[in-house]
Amino acid sequence: MRIIADDLSGVEIRALLELHFASMLANSPKGSCHFLDFDGLNGDDVTFWSIWDDSQNEPKLAGCGALKEIAPHHGEVKSMRTHPDYLRRGASQAMLSHIFIEAQRRGYERLSLETGSGEAFEPAIQLYQKNGFIFCPPFAQYVDDPFSRFMSKKI
Repeated sequence: MRIIADDLSGVEIRALLELHFASMLANSPKGSCHFLDFDGLNGDDVTFWSIWDDSQNEPKLAGCGALKEIAPHHGEVKSMRTHPDYLRRGASQAMLSHIFIEAQRRGYERLSLETGSGEAFEPAIQLYQKNGFIFCPPFAQYVDDPFSRFMSKKI
């Protein structure tokens, strides 16, 4: 798997993000969805990556993820999504590890995230717990919401 900084211009990544947006809206009320849209993902405070499988004749998009700076020593994991063809094949673990290494490189002391609370979000929650994230109160601009779970990890 190869991880690259992505400018969101490719057809494949745009399609995966559209799937991500639709899935978030299908599993949580609109007011409880906190995903970054294309403009948000292109913000100066966000770094976005895609992960590619180069084992075939043509590279295949396996997933994506982003890191948003929410304070000088605090980053937020955003837009973690695995392509349906790559579920449970290590793409999300590779992306989360990449984001963690980048957060360390930047000198962040904490990495946090917001995810949904329903059954559809359980695989993501398990991945985050496996990587040392624990549940925490809302952070940054977030407020308590029954459709959100907040997690954080000290670096």
